[in-house]
Amino acid sequence: MGKAAKSRRLADNEARAVTKMIRTSPYKLNLVAELIRGKSAGAARTTLAFSRRRIAATVLKTLDSAIANAENNHGLDVDSLIVTEAYVGKALVMKRWHARARGRVGRVEKAFSNLTIVVREVEESA
Repeated sequence: MGKAAKSRRLADNEARAVTKMIRTSPYKLNLVAELIRGKSAGAARTTLAFSRRRIAATVLKTLDSAIANAENNHGLDVDSLIVTEAYVGKALVMKRWHARARGRVGRVEKAFSNLTIVVREVEESA
């Protein structure tokens, strides 16, 4: 006897992917996440592929993972997926020291972030 299985938090036509401990600040990551919210999966992939921001490659990996989860785990149609949610959370902050003048010290904070992308299958109306 084990624990009972958890109920699924997402709807049946949704899939998600989570990437944790991304070495960038949540503010910078959210700027890239804003680019893909509400877009179709194909348009979001294109936007990220041609973005000049360094972190866009990591967001693209997470989006590809969400699309693969939708296709393989939930049997959703890849061509009718849209990015319904792309949200960023704070993770830990590394504290480092930087030498300053007259024997003092300056604090350097190196932030980490978490990224969650949720894709949903929509019915295409013709």
